Amino acid sequence: KTKGHPLFIAKLLRSLSKGGPLRPSLIQRRWEWDIEKIESQKLPENVAMFLTNSIGALSEDVKSSLSIMSCFGASVEKPFVLVLERALNKSLISNFDTAVDEGLLDKGED
Repeated sequence: KTKGHPLFIAKLLRSLSKGGPLRPSLIQRRWEWDIEKIESQKLPENVAMFLTNSIGALSEDVKSSLSIMSCFGASVEKPFVLVLERALNKSLISNFDTAVDEGLLDKGED
């Protein structure tokens, strides 16, 4: 399904581990899985659909913050984000933390 695309693989593993069919066993010190549940999962056909579904599941506030930041390129420095937060009177950083938690953004160094 993933055709080796690293982002698709990461998102697939994250979704399987959130849904339960793939889980770490601390006692066994390994991953465990339910192959029937994994095979029955309805998965998007490609990485674009996977990302579209992931973004669509976010709150409107988080999507709005991502939309604002997309106007400024692939990466943005934290001081710039803080200036935008004050200018827009909108919380951006906490929304980006949500996107980081969902695997949609990478968080750089502060």
